[in-house]
Amino acid sequence: MFNERPSLSWQTAGPAALETDTDKLLALEPIIQSEYSNINGIVIIKDGYLAYERYFNGHGPEDTHHVASVTKSLISALVGIAIDKGYIPHEDKKVLDYFPEYITENLDSQKQEITLRHLLTMTAPYSFEDWKEPLDKLCMQPDWVKYTLDILGENGKIGAFKYSTAGTHLLSAIISRSTGRSAREFAGEHLFSPIGMRAIPDYEMQSFGFDDLFGRNVKGWVHDPSGISTGGWGLTLTPRDMARFGLLYLNRGRWLDRQIISESWVEKSVARNANTYGYLWWLREEDGIYAYSAAGDGGNLICCIPSLSLVVAIASEFTTNARDRWTLIKQSIIPAVTKT
Repeated sequence: MFNERPSLSWQTAGPAALETDTDKLLALEPIIQSEYSNINGIVIIKDGYLAYERYFNGHGPEDTHHVASVTKSLISALVGIAIDKGYIPHEDKKVLDYFPEYITENLDSQKQEITLRHLLTMTAPYSFEDWKEPLDKLCMQPDWVKYTLDILGENGKIGAFKYSTAGTHLLSAIISRSTGRSAREFAGEHLFSPIGMRAIPDYEMQSFGFDDLFGRNVKGWVHDPSGISTGGWGLTLTPRDMARFGLLYLNRGRWLDRQIISESWVEKSVARNANTYGYLWWLREEDGIYAYSAAGDGGNLICCIPSLSLVVAIASEFTTNARDRWTLIKQSIIPAVTKT
């Protein structure tokens, strides 16, 4: 049984219909509480139906959570929608085409060759060492875009994988420049509303310190001093809305009778490659199971497993060195939803 017409309200089905293992599903809660104590909410979608939902640490279904770098995969979707609607011609468009004021006489030639595809696949070079991106320095800048353009194209060659959160902020700025709307506004109209995700209201940033951008004061979808929605983090979602976004991708960009994101964009975004990283999606293949995930610090995760018609959405409280959620999915969730 597969629900080919997910609605704006959640549809549920029992273990018998979904062929899930009731005992193993019941065993998930104590495992989460004892081994993954920073998980605040988990939603499991099987065959298009809500199969499991639990909340912890005083949270409930209406509570939003800062999903950290899960935001990047939302930005990828928005770039795809902007291309579908003709705001952006294609992902091989040069980044500097959107920032003509930055072009100078002595501009580095490599910087001029970087495209949106390089930002989407984390294959643009930057001045910092791998996995040592100085985000604190970015956040102290009055102009985040100029700072990122300054460090773009240095210390390496185009095509080598280097993970960058600042680079995804450039994509958010490009969405704004091409559509005339912030990523938050564009997402509200063309992504969130059509699939039943809650609207994210604008909220005026009072300051741009750590707690305002990363910590306890994060609300809605934070933005930089120029009003550009943060491209690499800063989005708050409920676990249910995280699951909706995952289900949209599992359904190849379609919701009800409407193609929200083109099927071709979804396919390119999660296609297998040597870097195990698509268009701002993490890719994994293990024991014959292929999965793609939107992943953020602290164990925030939207994991899609097409062969099992499965979406797992996990919202977590940030903590350093959070236990890998794939262990939970592989050892406890998959056996619970694949009754044999």
